[in-house]
Amino acid sequence: MEKKSIWDLNRDDLDTYRAAAKLHLVVVLDNIRSLNNIGSVFRTADAFRVDHLALCGITATPPSVEIHKTALGAEESVAWIHYPSTIDAVNALRADGYTICCLEQVKGSVALQEYPVDPSRRYAIVIGHEVNGVDQAVVDLCDTAIEIPQQGTKHSLNVAVSAGIALWHFFSRLL
Repeated sequence: MEKKSIWDLNRDDLDTYRAAAKLHLVVVLDNIRSLNNIGSVFRTADAFRVDHLALCGITATPPSVEIHKTALGAEESVAWIHYPSTIDAVNALRADGYTICCLEQVKGSVALQEYPVDPSRRYAIVIGHEVNGVDQAVVDLCDTAIEIPQQGTKHSLNVAVSAGIALWHFFSRLL
């Protein structure tokens, strides 16, 4: 096996990427405190052609040297909007016809691999604070809760890792 070169990857330039069709998927970051996690979500959103990010509450916004360290420029390709609160973002997305899913461990959640993604619908995934998760007031507004099944002793994944797993699930079904 030979590793692919940068030319083999057939990457879009910035203008081509911005003009390309995006998934009917928005990522809502609910008060994410780590700029590295925010940057990682930007980079993952770029990889899966997410429509845009909703950066809410204390979630930092570009430009930021710390976000750029992990985004590696994806903060320039992925569209984003800042909302004063996650509730504002959820209400705006619902008004635009999005199905709102929180990625959270709640009673009655659906295991991620069992969540039926309908390509004719638009989705927003709410990703929560590193310690507190998705705020309960936001959970109450969501149409469904999806959970990444886990074993082991922690039952806790890093925010950016969780986002990547969930985005892959939606990406693989919305193509």
